Amino acid sequence: MPAPFHLAIPVDDVAKARKFYRDTLELSEGRSSEQWVDFDFFGHQLVIHYKPKEEKASIHHNAVDGKEVPVPHFGVVLDWDDFHLFAKQLKSKKIEFAIEPYIRFESLPGEQATMFFYDPCGNALEFKSFKDISQLFSK
Repeated sequence: MPAPFHLAIPVDDVAKARKFYRDTLELSEGRSSEQWVDFDFFGHQLVIHYKPKEEKASIHHNAVDGKEVPVPHFGVVLDWDDFHLFAKQLKSKKIEFAIEPYIRFESLPGEQATMFFYDPCGNALEFKSFKDISQLFSK
């Protein structure tokens, strides 16, 4: 098993972000304080840390496969069936997708299922999956 990553992200409302990651994404909660909360992010450690709201710069996007991908973003690569089940669960919870679940690079090296959405504090998330995980780094 690869080593789990640790990622700490800023949130301007810990309670709202905690509810999203715990209840909407259904992540298990670990240690916490008033300023931060640990989550089991598909076997990795995600920590939401309070950071006061600042005037937001415009969101940057890069064109990928004809879609406007938000930068920065983070997420995980899921098993094919898990990705589709997760997408279905998110749709049932009325997640507003920045990029609806679809197949990217269809019939090309690196073909993948992908979806993008934002947490309530403006952090962009991408979840993706490969039918053939050996294509993860294909050129």
